[in-house]
Amino acid sequence: MFDPFQVAQDRPGPVPDRILVAQLTGTARHHARWRDLTTDEETAAVAELAELAAGRADLLAEVAGILEGASEGELDEQFARQAAMLCRLAGADETLIPAWIAEGRRRAEAARMPSHGGGHL
Repeated sequence: MFDPFQVAQDRPGPVPDRILVAQLTGTARHHARWRDLTTDEETAAVAELAELAAGRADLLAEVAGILEGASEGELDEQFARQAAMLCRLAGADETLIPAWIAEGRRRAEAARMPSHGGGHL
């Protein structure tokens, strides 16, 4: 079974990978719109993501999955799904995306949990 935390720990140089994930996320969200993209917009976005990823289909999959999973049922779901689709079109490893979607859901659920202090003063 795919364990995203195990894979992340096994990668050499986790800090550069985290930086690249952040750059890919920002780039995908930068190109996403609240409307359908034109062919030229989509082509430019996919080219920029593919160049930035430099063959890291695993990191494109991570970004796509987290975007999809964390946005389910949220107001920005359509926007995040378009950003995720750009990552898919840029070459994300489709076999890894389902596990990252599950991780995105887990992270979203954790973010909704109250802090340990429960907000008491």
